[in-house]
Amino acid sequence: MDYNQLAVNLLDAKSLISSLGAIGLIAIIFAETGLLVGFFFPGDSLLILAGVAASNAASSVLGDGAKLPIAVLLVGCPIAAIAGAQLGHLIGVKVGPKMFDKPESKIFRREYVVKAEEYFNKFGAGKAVVLARFMPIVRTFLNPVAGTLEMPAKTFFLWNVIGGVLWTESMLLIGYFFGDALAPVIDKYLIPAVLLIVLLSVSPILIEILRERKKKADGAESVVDATAQAGGRHRRG
Repeated sequence: MDYNQLAVNLLDAKSLISSLGAIGLIAIIFAETGLLVGFFFPGDSLLILAGVAASNAASSVLGDGAKLPIAVLLVGCPIAAIAGAQLGHLIGVKVGPKMFDKPESKIFRREYVVKAEEYFNKFGAGKAVVLARFMPIVRTFLNPVAGTLEMPAKTFFLWNVIGGVLWTESMLLIGYFFGDALAPVIDKYLIPAVLLIVLLSVSPILIEILRERKKKADGAESVVDATAQAGGRHRRG
């Protein structure tokens, strides 16, 4: 037996799918979104490659007998993503303050709570939860932070479902429908493709930030103009 073939590179989506199959993939999606130590899993590329593995291009990408059932993925992945995020939210509710207030912690830092709170205030809780799904690492830590900030469970669940379904289904279907086109270049272009998807996903946030800065700049200019006009009237008087 060649034990090298049994080795699983946890950061390699192709290795994970080849070794663990559909059920293992679903478990990893749960771990990435629910277990805080799962933030390093390659969720986006894992889902896209899983879609490819469920398409007619499966054998050319992963070898014979490696095809995954698309129905299982389309049902199991969103359920795992939603359940994982709910667990993360519950962890935040129960132990969030203790977890993020430890000064010696290098992973669960208080600054995450502060930044997330600013994120919620800027974009609204619902948009924040949905958009976080498309951002690696953020989608892992935002859930417990939402619980720490006492985001109501019902509100979180609603937006969690929307975000979980949009994220998993869109990534899976991209891989499934474009599997034939992706197969010849999957190793070379998968990571750039995922980075492009992530960039497109966070573009609404970048636009909002630019708009906010423009508003502040316009506001500052208005104050300067008003001050100048007031000074001019005073001199004329």
